[in-house]
Amino acid sequence: MTDSTRRIMEQILAVPKGRVSCYRDIAYKAGFSNGARQTVRVLHSLSEKHDLPWHRIVRCNGSIALEEGAGKELQIYLLRSEGVKVSGGRVDMKRFGV
Repeated sequence: MTDSTRRIMEQILAVPKGRVSCYRDIAYKAGFSNGARQTVRVLHSLSEKHDLPWHRIVRCNGSIALEEGAGKELQIYLLRSEGVKVSGGRVDMKRFGV
């Protein structure tokens, strides 16, 4: 595992239950000013293996990136189970963002 991957994973794991962050902010906190796609790659390839709370990461505007039938419903369910309000496929980042 590369140092950059480890740093991104640490930031993903730091998002507490009931809160969300966005791909860009995870990368920024890990030390990458332009690494949102890198965050996506880490989530896609390592979430299951490392039990990452992938569902807590959304787009910066609060919308869920996954499409209908490709995990969007599961992400909404998991967020709601943690007390995060999801309306119209979007989370209020001012209220639930970290």
